[in-house]
Amino acid sequence: MAETALMAANKYRLRHLAKRGHRGAVTTLWLLERTDKLLSLVLIANTLINAMATALVTALAIMFFGQEESVITIATASVAFLLIVFAEIAPKVIGATYPERISLGTSLVLRPLMKLAKPAIWFVNLFVSAILRPLGIRSGVDAHQQRLSAEELRTVVLEGGNFMPQKHQSILLNLFDLEKISVEDIMTPRSQIEALNLALPIADIMAELTSSYHRKLLVYEGEINKVVGILAVRKAVRLLNEADELTVDHVRALLSPPYFIPQDTDVFTQLQYFQEKKERLGIIVDEYGEVQGLVTLEDIIEEMIGDFTTSAPDNAPADAMAWNAKGECLLGGSTPLRDINKKLGLDLPLDGPKTLNGLLLEQLQEIPEFPIALKVGGIVIEVVQVQNQSIKVVKLLRPVVIKRWLAA
Repeated sequence: MAETALMAANKYRLRHLAKRGHRGAVTTLWLLERTDKLLSLVLIANTLINAMATALVTALAIMFFGQEESVITIATASVAFLLIVFAEIAPKVIGATYPERISLGTSLVLRPLMKLAKPAIWFVNLFVSAILRPLGIRSGVDAHQQRLSAEELRTVVLEGGNFMPQKHQSILLNLFDLEKISVEDIMTPRSQIEALNLALPIADIMAELTSSYHRKLLVYEGEINKVVGILAVRKAVRLLNEADELTVDHVRALLSPPYFIPQDTDVFTQLQYFQEKKERLGIIVDEYGEVQGLVTLEDIIEEMIGDFTTSAPDNAPADAMAWNAKGECLLGGSTPLRDINKKLGLDLPLDGPKTLNGLLLEQLQEIPEFPIALKVGGIVIEVVQVQNQSIKVVKLLRPVVIKRWLAA
């Protein structure tokens, strides 16, 4: 029972108890760090006791019933049956069912026994080591230096779903995914960036400032690839109230240096960079230095724990991305594919384009001039509206509806 319980015990739970000062957990971990000696102790004692029990029962049977062959056979068979049921199967089933509870108690008995049996354990292990060494097997500490990989930790979290709130499990799983996605996957695309153009008349700049719902704005001059800095809107609004006549130079004086990010930077690394550089907003550029979008610290946090910030006034609410009663969903062409997969439970490919518009253009190899439908990732996507060389509105047809339509 002790052997099975110790081998089946959850080492992470034992370490947690040991950190809290549990004596049995500390002793159990000490034994598990010496698996070769522990198994030697258990098996030596088990073998000796089984042999003694068989010899004792056989001797008693001969003493009371004689030395007939049938008596010895029945006695041996009876002892074997009792040992299998009461000394092997039943105890090991109990040990496997309650591993931590049993190992915490039995470890307090096994540790003193290990010290008493040290000479016998040393002698037996000499022969064991001599047999295992030519096979390249090393017992002892090396077997306990293994570490779980990220995928193995992910599996542990998934299997622990019954013991933790769903939200906590979701956050932990999202953390594992941060190294698999790049900032390009969660950025605000270039076409959706609210930015300030210093080449415009000052009246237009003031109108943009007063109507902005962002705390910081990207500022460029002439065209968006000529970024000159980042403007804190609060400072600019304060300047509007203090300055008699606002000029472009006043705005330029408030700019902080822009922070550029390569588009293939993974999200977890970027989170560390934001922390190290004390930044909250980065401009994503491609290999040619052209602006592709921007990402904020809030974007990364939302990737971990879900949406929590206020949406832009002209953006659809989060709950709008859902199937209607007919099994259809209308979406903008600029909707990110990752958001669609997460909120609609789909499996659209993510290894290429990042938006619906990009996915459809890649599939069609041209800009459609009229409504057209195609099947991608197990769903039907219908182009509803095309404008300015891009797909503006699409309709998604739920897989269940597709099956009904085909059956009809």
